[in-house]
Amino acid sequence: MSDTPFGFGLPPEEPENGDEGKKGGQGGPANPFGFGPGGLPGGADNPFAAMFGAMNPNDLGAAFQQLGQMLSYEGGPVNWDMAKDIARQTVAQGTADGVKDRSVGVAEKSAVEEAVRLADLWLDGVTSLPSGANAAVAWSRAEWVEATLPVWKELVDPVAERVGAAMGGVLPEEMQAMAGPLLGMMRSMGGAMFGQQIGQAVGTLAGEVVGSTDIGLPLGPAGRAALLPLNIEAFGKDLGVPSDEVRLYLALREAAHARLFAHVPWLRSHLFGAVEGYARGIKVDTSKLEDVVGQLDPTNPEQLQEALQGGMFQPQDTPEQKAALARLETALALVEGWVDAVVHEAAKPRLTSADAMRETMRRRRASGGPAEQTFATLIGLELRPRRLRDASRLWASLTDARGVDGRDGLWEHPDMLPTASDLDDPDGFVHREQLDFSEIDKMLGEAACKRDGAAGEPGGKSGGEPGGKGEGKSGEENGEDEK
Repeated sequence: MSDTPFGFGLPPEEPENGDEGKKGGQGGPANPFGFGPGGLPGGADNPFAAMFGAMNPNDLGAAFQQLGQMLSYEGGPVNWDMAKDIARQTVAQGTADGVKDRSVGVAEKSAVEEAVRLADLWLDGVTSLPSGANAAVAWSRAEWVEATLPVWKELVDPVAERVGAAMGGVLPEEMQAMAGPLLGMMRSMGGAMFGQQIGQAVGTLAGEVVGSTDIGLPLGPAGRAALLPLNIEAFGKDLGVPSDEVRLYLALREAAHARLFAHVPWLRSHLFGAVEGYARGIKVDTSKLEDVVGQLDPTNPEQLQEALQGGMFQPQDTPEQKAALARLETALALVEGWVDAVVHEAAKPRLTSADAMRETMRRRRASGGPAEQTFATLIGLELRPRRLRDASRLWASLTDARGVDGRDGLWEHPDMLPTASDLDDPDGFVHREQLDFSEIDKMLGEAACKRDGAAGEPGGKSGGEPGGKGEGKSGEENGEDEK
């Protein structure tokens, strides 16, 4: 779990504050909205310190205008307009190494299209799933932000909404009446703070990702294999691998993800459902809340405000959250393990750098890279396929034992996939008798027909009772009537 489970921590300290800025972060628990216990504007305890900082007086007008927009926000749990603006601003500032975003050139677009076309051709020989990319696109960092924000919204909103509902529902009714205006302001500020955090995180991530599936989830539009030429260039800079091979290997991974999500219709909802399951498990420490509320003076709004800001809404790890997290981690491991296995099978005979690239991507993906850290900051979940290597070995063993069709056929139904315990005993799963869901469906269909037939007969007799099957009996009766 992230140290700042919902993306809300203390505002970044400004260097100009020196020791005074550090003092603001000491003592007391972290609180979910990054509000300190008090302080003057510009101090480290001020919730807007991260936004305003050491501001030129000429910028105060714009700052207060932005503050007004924050407080007047009446939308959902996240201010997505603010998130988008901040993400675009972060991209425009460039990465820490000084590389700024730029438009994708014609030559780069052609190179990406050719890489994806060739990747799909190679994948045809190692998987039974057909191509899932109707188009290959080359994005700038800003274009990645624009294209992925709708999916970030789908992922983050359930958690943000649950946190907001928890804040509005924990106070007694009499306290809610008095705190109504304050809670309204807190909701507006919560949406703004979520938007600010998400915008900053997504904008930073845009400077590091190489495609639309870096975190194991389909962030881009369906049917598009997307690569970021500028980031691919930075990724391969110190690898000692020809740039064409780097681009092709990453195209293989992007195209493999596209096949999986395009032709396993239940997979996307399965992964996103685990995130929603985590959100439903969010609870509030009501015992701590009761202790605080019992000492409050309802006639003192300032005391109530300090209590709301004092960290009494800390989330708890619940069985529901743990189960959802385990389900998500296993599914991610299976997705990433399958991609790792089929990409290696396709690349090994053709790319001299296949082994090196595979190990680089495994370490980047499994050890907790920027994508995982960003997601953990946003919604408190770590999208780390902790058992990627185990899953990759299992898929490779399945290929040897059952062939490509037998391996890929397991994606037909979620109950056919390996479980977390199967990753502990891959040989046992590989050689286990495979369930045939088509036979089960056939049996269920026949049972349903018999029930329907029984319901239509006088006295409710089933078609299997003495006297012949329902269909045969009806035919005989019809024949007698005709006589």
